[in-house]
Amino acid sequence: MKEKEKRKREKDRRANKDDRRASKKVGKVQVWVKEETIAYEDELLKLQVELLKLQNHIKENGLKVIMIFEGRDAAGKGGTIKRITEHLNPRGARVVALEKPSDIEKNQWYFQRYVQHLPTAGEIVIFDRSWYNRAMVEPVMGFCSQRQHHQFLKDAPKFEDMIVDEEIKIFKFYFSVSKDEQAKRFKARETDPLKQYKLSEVDKESQRLWNEYSLAKYMMLSQTHTEFAPWTIIKSDNKKKARLNCIKHILNFVDYKDKIPNEELKVDNEIIVYGRDEAIAMEKTFQYSLREEARS
Repeated sequence: MKEKEKRKREKDRRANKDDRRASKKVGKVQVWVKEETIAYEDELLKLQVELLKLQNHIKENGLKVIMIFEGRDAAGKGGTIKRITEHLNPRGARVVALEKPSDIEKNQWYFQRYVQHLPTAGEIVIFDRSWYNRAMVEPVMGFCSQRQHHQFLKDAPKFEDMIVDEEIKIFKFYFSVSKDEQAKRFKARETDPLKQYKLSEVDKESQRLWNEYSLAKYMMLSQTHTEFAPWTIIKSDNKKKARLNCIKHILNFVDYKDKIPNEELKVDNEIIVYGRDEAIAMEKTFQYSLREEARS
């Protein structure tokens, strides 16, 4: 009788063990990942390692760096900033994203509230939108006067010249997204509860005021692209390509220890465009549009 009970317990034990194994198998999920996604993540990781080397170089040599990220709403600025800063030491790299100016700030010199955020030795400061609000959003949305807008376009190069004289390196990026792609991204924000906070009243006006923003962009590039603080245009309909090429552009402009070969940092000229070339292309587009209107 005891032998029979022993065999039964052993049988039950094996059955329980098999059940546990089966449950583990059921808990496994097979995930399919596109090859292009794996390639993107591998290259991004490689570039993020290079960004760490760059940060160490900046810290060791007491350099000062500003990166300005501008562009239309939903152009991909925030996603690129996130990938750049993801593995950097936060003690030497910070993101500045200012709220709208207070009543006191509205009555100060326009650039004053940005001065306090300029980098100290060994630091990288990233502006998620910057003083260039007055070149794009403010004039288009009526948040500043026409006189203030034109005065800013005259003053910005002088302000940046002073910054460069203090041996601060400036990167100015403008993320350029097409109208159709912007509309798709706005639609995605409306339906995604995790992205709805990104959709503001200003964003909702972006499509209706597309041409006004285009004119503001042209004026900004024409008058604030300088040799000491040039604009770099990032074509960002493809977010992943935009991120990778933006990082490569940054790395190309600084020499640092154990840098990977230049061939691995070559940018895509379809993604990276010189600011002056973009302004010239826009001027031709405007001229063509005027000729078409005159014919009709």
